This record gives sequence, C-alpha cells and structure tokens, in this order.
Amino acid sequence: MTQIALVTYPGFTALDLIGPYEVLRMLPDADIRFVWHETGPVTTDSGVLVIGATHAFRETPRPDIVVVPGGSTSVMIHADDPELRRWLRAVDEYTTWTASVCAGSVILGAAGLLRDRRATSHWQAVQALRAFGATPSADERIVEDGDIVTAAGVSAGIDLALWIAERIAGSERAKAIALAIEYDPQPPFHSGNVANASAGTIARANAILARDSITLPHMSSGIKVMWRAAIRQARVGRRRRRPVLPTR
Repeated sequence: MTQIALVTYPGFTALDLIGPYEVLRMLPDADIRFVWHETGPVTTDSGVLVIGATHAFRETPRPDIVVVPGGSTSVMIHADDPELRRWLRAVDEYTTWTASVCAGSVILGAAGLLRDRRATSHWQAVQALRAFGATPSADERIVEDGDIVTAAGVSAGIDLALWIAERIAGSERAKAIALAIEYDPQPPFHSGNVANASAGTIARANAILARDSITLPHMSSGIKVMWRAAIRQARVGRRRRRPVLPTR
C-alpha cells in the first residue's frame, strides 16, 4: 500500500491537486488521503468548488508521498500555519517524496524544506524561493533534489504525478495512466511558458492572476513569512562567513 497525502487547505487551486489525484489514484494499492487539520469540506480558491478533507494530520503521520498544491492569496496564509509546517517537517523524515505544485513550493520553503535545494514554482513565485534558501529553477517543469520534488504552475501537477507514477510503478504503468486520462497536450497557443509568451500575453496573465492576489490577511501573513525567511537566511549566511581564526 502506498499512502499518498494531498494537502487540502482552504483556497488551494483545484487543478494543482485534482490533476495529480487523477493520476496517482490509478497506481496499484494507492491509499489517497486528502489531509488537513480536521476532516470536512474545504473550499478552493474559486470560492465555489468544494473538496472534502478525508483525514486529519494526526491520522497521517507517515505517508509515503505528500503533495502540496498552490493557491492565490491562500499560499502565504498557510505558509504562516505552524501546525502545517510542523507536520510537513515531521512527515518528510519518512516520505519517499515530498512534492509541491505551483506556489505550493513556497509552503515547503516556509517549512524549511528547501534550504540548499534546487526548486521551482509558478513563474510569478519562483524567485521568491530564494528567501527560503533555495536555488530557483525557472526553466524546468519538474525539479528533483533529494526527496523534494517541485513542479511549475498548475498544469505541471499532472506531469509531476506521472513522474512519480513512473518511479513507483514503472514506465509502462505510467504510460498506461497517461493513456487512461488521455493526456496528450496539443495546446492551440505556444504561450504556456513565460519564456515563449509575448509581453502583451504576460501582462494579460498578470492581470488575470491579480484579481485574487491582494487581501489584508494575505499581506499580513506574507510579510511575516518573508520576514522570518530573511532573518533566517541572514543568520545562516553570517555563520557561513565567520572567519577561521589562526591557531598558534
């Protein structure tokens, strides 16, 4: 049995989690758990789609795989959640992979799991990972560094899940899952990566994403999370730069 914990916090982006779920549930002996502080309904960032948390953190102390989705205003709020951060650090001691989709990597960073690691995120958030001691990789869709695997924005969660499926059950099973969900991307526009998008497309994308990006709770939590990260980085850097005194 492979226990897979999908972190289901209020305000997560639906595809970040449902994409990986549709892939990972097709693994042999998969035990899928939607985890949060308590069981019950959880509303996504759209405000209308509701997913049920099936298990509490305390019921899931040693999952094999953890997937943390991104969100809009909610990411910084939950990056400032001490119980979530403690649980992520604790289960990472046992997971085969601790993974994130989109800005979920910011939550991993806030938990201290990205320090001295390469990682990626949504193109709007990837450079923020520096504050947590990570080396951002903006040009990779999936980044593996030890047991931490991070994926780029939203739709990359499906790629991440197929990457995990191959490593758990082999390439033939992963190929079969890709066919089962008919995952054969043929987008009509070559603009799904910021490197390929025009300035106008980027501006319009920023405007779409900005609709949900500014709220007072988001700003307050975000300032606290980034302030703690900056102080931690400064302290780590100071220790590393400490001169070695000559011995006599």
